This record gives sequence, C-alpha cells and structure tokens, in this order.
Amino acid sequence: MRLLIVEDEPGIARFLKEGLEEEYYAVDVAPDGKSGLDHAMTNDYDLILLDWMIPGLSGVEVCRQIRQAGKSVPIIFLTARDTIEDVVFGLESGANDYIRKPFEFEEVLARIRVQLRGTGQDGDVLSAGPLTINPVTHQVFCGENEMTLTPKEFALLEYLIRNKDRPCSRSRIIEHVWDIHFYSDTSVIDVYINFLRRKLESAGCDNLIQTIRGIGYIVREATKGAD
Repeated sequence: MRLLIVEDEPGIARFLKEGLEEEYYAVDVAPDGKSGLDHAMTNDYDLILLDWMIPGLSGVEVCRQIRQAGKSVPIIFLTARDTIEDVVFGLESGANDYIRKPFEFEEVLARIRVQLRGTGQDGDVLSAGPLTINPVTHQVFCGENEMTLTPKEFALLEYLIRNKDRPCSRSRIIEHVWDIHFYSDTSVIDVYINFLRRKLESAGCDNLIQTIRGIGYIVREATKGAD
C-alpha cells in the first residue's frame, strides 16, 4: 500500500518513512503544503499523514482541497496543536484522525491500520484459496505450510491478495508496492512475480498468480490455467 507523508521537519519525515517502509508500505514524502497537495491530486494513495503547520498551504487547507476534489483517501493530522477546539477544527476540515506530537511510532502505525481497516484495505487475515496472509504479523501460510518471503515479496503478494479477482496493472503495482521515483522500469515486477511463483509452488499453492497478457497480474479464488 502507498502512503503520503506531508511533513516539513526532515527528521520526523525520515523517521516515519523508514519505519513505515519496514512495515512494507511504499512511502512518498512532501516537505510543504503545495507539493503535498500536488502529490495527493496526481497520485493514488491509500492514506495521507498530514502535518498541520507546514510552509505554503497549511495542512488544513491541503485537507480541504483534497476533500473538495472528491477524494476520500483517509487523512491523519500530525500536529503539536492539542486543544479540543483544534481537534474539532481539524476533523471538521475533513481529516479522519488526529495524532498529537510528540508521538510514538507504534501509535501512528496503529492509527494507520485502523483507518485502512475502515476502508477495507487492512484487516487481520487475508486469504485466497489455501493461502492466508496476516498483514500485522507478516506471516504467510499455504495451508499449514508457513512461507518465508522478503519484505518486497510480502508487499507484492499482499497487494495482489487485497485486489483478489481484480486485474492489477503493472503501473498500479509499481505505484503501491515500490517507490515510483526509483522504479520507472516495471520489468522489476515480473522478476518478483517469478520469485513469488516459485515459493508458492514449493509451498503447495500452485497457479495462484495468473498473468493477464498486456496488462499485468491477477489472483483469483479459483485459479486454473495460469501462465
């Protein structure tokens, strides 16, 4: 899943980005309100972490413009403002949640999971046929066989399972699983798909990931005739 952090403090932005990438999220960072709004308007994010007091457009104005554009992406404010009036004002501008600074990373992660669960993007266990995947513990089972995946393999499989029975184009996969700024060549996806297929086959989950020629890949509940 792909997240956007809009934060002008480099240390905080780096801390959040590194921590979230360790949790297998793809993360973009914008240092001010204008670039944050540009990112939000031109890219498809699963969630936005938005600082309130940022240069250029304020976080509140960024949030309002995102909502005025009809985007329903979950938005969590990060701010040192902590009065009840501030909380109400922030939520009324269109935010879904509000985290006061300073904060612990575990709290941010928990709040993100709650918001994604509310959109159907995050849950305790995902499944497709005999395969089950736990986004919280990062465990993957094919039947009773536990699989060992690299972080990127896990993130790719999780994205495909979340979009079960829906075609996933290479461009969509690269946006949500990789940092698009570093991977413009989508052939890297094919390499990781092959890695995943070999591991799935060894565990007993053959033909789970199917190729849609000229488009990308799909995971179906009943998988037959995979390429």
